Amino acid sequence: MTTQLKKAELHCHLEGAAPPALTLNQARKYGVDPASFMDGDRYAWTDFAEFIKAYDKVASLFRTEDDYALLTETYLRELASVGTIYSELIVSPDHGDRIGLGADNYLAGITAGIERAKAITGIEVRILVTGERHFGPESVIAAADYAARTTNPLITGFNMAGEERMGRVADYAKAFDIAREAGLGLTIHAGEVCGAFSVADALDLVRPARIGHGVRAIEDADLVRRLADLGTVLEVCPGSNIALSVYPDFQSHPLRKLRDAGVRVCINSDDPPFFHTSLAREYELAGTEFGFSNAEIDAMTRTAIEAAFVDEKTRQALLAKLGT
Repeated sequence: MTTQLKKAELHCHLEGAAPPALTLNQARKYGVDPASFMDGDRYAWTDFAEFIKAYDKVASLFRTEDDYALLTETYLRELASVGTIYSELIVSPDHGDRIGLGADNYLAGITAGIERAKAITGIEVRILVTGERHFGPESVIAAADYAARTTNPLITGFNMAGEERMGRVADYAKAFDIAREAGLGLTIHAGEVCGAFSVADALDLVRPARIGHGVRAIEDADLVRRLADLGTVLEVCPGSNIALSVYPDFQSHPLRKLRDAGVRVCINSDDPPFFHTSLAREYELAGTEFGFSNAEIDAMTRTAIEAAFVDEKTRQALLAKLGT
């Protein structure tokens, strides 16, 4: 059983973590019929395109600073209730602008939610500002500029998410140069929808400390060795990969093969309620589906904390809480 294990998460999209019960309350608040994206108390979608539509409809129900504070606090309190000591939230200032809230107010709401959750539970949290690849290079560069200028101490990393098949990594490299120069930790989505080449491109052009997903690297043995040699951490989200048909079943998923090859990996939930999962379930799957022992799962949590975008004092405090 993994219920008693301390947990950490580096890869979770905030809007994608909205609990269905909260979303239904928001729909009532704004007079929106949830039938087009929910089936009872579950998010409903059939393929990746439909998932994106459902995600966007859920995100559209969080419109104010207070809405974002509530969403953030609700998710973090859920994480803390299952023993999570650290979380990094993937957020997009672009989204704040697109909904008319504004990037600053969007981040202010998220920050307020983090502070409230920490005061109640003690959970440590940081923010990853994220550029959305499918909005084009200029949008991602603008997100990096925003992250580089911020005075918010909780913003410690930069990410790129969105449609992997859009453009080349080279088109977005400038954004990561800006973030790197500002001292932000770097991670990038790759090796999920696209194959091993996307991971290699990320390593060559972005030089990230971590890669979101990265599991398709298993298709290239030389690349797997390179990841192991570099110590690049893969933020693996098994439940998401199965739900989106990256792999047909857990037996086909390469988490164990990657770990056994010396690649540094950790466990994450991505957009948990959309994929009928949670961080607690992902930890459980690590034991039941992948056969990892509690000690091996603890080691992956240690990897997450070692790779977290935090100062060393905070990292050592988290490692002490982990106690392995």
